[in-house]
Amino acid sequence: MVSNNMKKSFNYQTQRLVRLAKNGDESALGDLFKVHGERVRRRVRMQMGPKIRSRLETMDVVQNVFVSALRSLDDFTYQKEGDFLRWLTTIAKNRIRDSLREEDAEKRGGKIKKVPLNNNSTTQSDAIENYGPSYTTTPSLIMSRREDLNKLEKAIDKLKPEYREVIILTKIEELSYKEVAEKLGKTADTVRMLISRAIIALSQSFEKIE
Repeated sequence: MVSNNMKKSFNYQTQRLVRLAKNGDESALGDLFKVHGERVRRRVRMQMGPKIRSRLETMDVVQNVFVSALRSLDDFTYQKEGDFLRWLTTIAKNRIRDSLREEDAEKRGGKIKKVPLNNNSTTQSDAIENYGPSYTTTPSLIMSRREDLNKLEKAIDKLKPEYREVIILTKIEELSYKEVAEKLGKTADTVRMLISRAIIALSQSFEKIE
């Protein structure tokens, strides 16, 4: 279990790196992406699900999340724990949605192909690539084995759509019950019950995966 001190230390590190990156420190920006890269990749894959993963390249989406973050970092304000990762997750959701629209437009034009997301300037793309592979030193991932994360992704993929949706909204996008209720057109009590059932189903699915 991750201690409160470790969480505070990690969040302080993120907040400090955001502040340095805003002031033009390229090494701080690189450290931010290295620290959060794997977590963003996992969230992107879970948001996409198996069907969308067959249409879009995960790492293209991840790279473009970071390119978008690079462009708009000055607009980001760190206010509370987890803000930076939630911000990146929101960017990822928007990039996935936009990319699917681009692919649909390609299909209507008679062409079917995976969407190339690297439509940014060479300088910006290179700036991300030069930070090297996306490693992470986050406490939550250090204390979770990679194979467990793979199992979690597979377990979420196996959930029925309504369960998968509420898990993604609450655990990946970190929306409140009220926000999820408004998004789904349900009452907060219904959402709570749905989430409880989804978590049980996820636990059972997780245990069945070898």
